Amino acid sequence: MKLTIISGRSGSGKSTALHVLEDHGYYCIDNLPASLLISLANRITAGAAEIPNVAVSIDARNSSTDLQQAPMMIKELKTRKLLIEIIFLDANSQTLLQRFSESRRKHPLTTETLSLTEAIDQESELLESISIMASLSIDTSNMSQHQLRDTIKNRLCDSTENGLALQFQSFGYKNGVPADADIVYDLRCLPNPYWDTTLRALTGLDSPVVSYLDSREEVQEMSKDIAAYLQKWLPSFEFNNRSYITVALGCTGGQHRSVYLCEKLSQEFSANYSNVQARHRELN
Repeated sequence: MKLTIISGRSGSGKSTALHVLEDHGYYCIDNLPASLLISLANRITAGAAEIPNVAVSIDARNSSTDLQQAPMMIKELKTRKLLIEIIFLDANSQTLLQRFSESRRKHPLTTETLSLTEAIDQESELLESISIMASLSIDTSNMSQHQLRDTIKNRLCDSTENGLALQFQSFGYKNGVPADADIVYDLRCLPNPYWDTTLRALTGLDSPVVSYLDSREEVQEMSKDIAAYLQKWLPSFEFNNRSYITVALGCTGGQHRSVYLCEKLSQEFSANYSNVQARHRELN
């Protein structure tokens, strides 16, 4: 039995996440007043045989009083014999502005005196106490709805065991470091296939690039060092109740070196962890 709390700023994809969980057998409640969390938890534990896994969304549509009480209630729930996880979705403010402009929907905090930009910033402050408690944070800035659905499905629904969910994510520094990364490695010191004109148009998924990087000693040393660190410290994260870890690997453009090492490490760690995913931000 599990209670999943979905939160995040408006426009970040919370409804999509709830729909995915509902499709996978969760009982879902949108915009639950935070003051009802304890009552819901009591109902879940009392009727454990009847109620499946439950997912609720709590966001800025709640009253300010309820939002202030939410962290205290979540802490209380974590002391009970009920598995609790908090998923926080967000996107950069410019992306949220664009999404509201395209959908022409009203932001829940906008008023005659509060602009959309100000509402988005204020919402971040209102939800900060929940965001810092998140088991998993997902930056949806560069995701389509389809990609977000796949991410939620892969990370929350496809694991058959209650072990650590590990994601390796490649990215390009020219587009910024992923906001949802837990551990970041900079690969820009490694040989760059981009400067070989026969490899420039390819990616780290293509065999000529794989062969090129396989043959470079410093690339293999970097791979071994990263793997050794993770093998040593991931059990400690798991022991301290971390359910999700995102390891971000970055090179200049996010096309070659980071993609190659992301694939290599995800294959290696799949031998020891049941839920290992590889995601390539720039290729997506």
